[in-house]
Amino acid sequence: MLIIPAIDLKDGQCVRLRQGEMTDATVFSDDPASFVSHWLGQGARRMHLVDLNGAFAGKPKNLSAVKQILKAINGEVPVQLGGGIRSLETIEMYLDAGIDYVIIGTAAIKQPGFLHEACDAFPGQIIVGLDAKDGMVATDGWAKITDHEVIDLAKRFEGYGVESVIYTDIGRDGMLSGVNIEATVKLAQALTIPVIASGGLTNLDDVRKLCEVADEGIEGVITGRAIYEGTIDFAKAQELADELCE
Repeated sequence: MLIIPAIDLKDGQCVRLRQGEMTDATVFSDDPASFVSHWLGQGARRMHLVDLNGAFAGKPKNLSAVKQILKAINGEVPVQLGGGIRSLETIEMYLDAGIDYVIIGTAAIKQPGFLHEACDAFPGQIIVGLDAKDGMVATDGWAKITDHEVIDLAKRFEGYGVESVIYTDIGRDGMLSGVNIEATVKLAQALTIPVIASGGLTNLDDVRKLCEVADEGIEGVITGRAIYEGTIDFAKAQELADELCE
């Protein structure tokens, strides 16, 4: 069970949003790369980056900050990145820069053919990000709720060859209200590829609950606000996960 620190980038700064609202952002640092060394020192084994401006613009907007972060990581751990991934050229650019996994979210739902092409062109390096509220997929920075059910879409994308699925309960993201374990397990049970949980991780109890169901196919959990505001100690969380999920 990987505890995966999130570095969300907005205007070159490390921020966290509440329920995806760009106008409700808490700035944690003007130097996102400085956090990388901190999390690596705490035992992080994967990093999660999001270009928030890119997600809304539909193209990379924080490339300078991403490159600084990659320089700080220096290949020590895998890095996954999402936000504004709309073309094979963008994917290639990020992979060439040193990103290990590219996350496709809104474009996967709106242009499933693009996701299929990406999986064919870059096997093993495409993760699909599915954000949902009450089991229904949301797009466009969570602004629109579709009529697609998460499990149905995830199964289809699994057939395309995606490496894993990041599942975010948008009702809980940034709210420190606990992970939606039930929905995450239900999704993991329906797939043969790994699921990464996201949204709501608050304390060590959440880590314990996730470890209890890790065998269902849950590979890790992304955490942002909890580790920045101190409701969870990152190093202790990863140590606990290692202990419980041996």
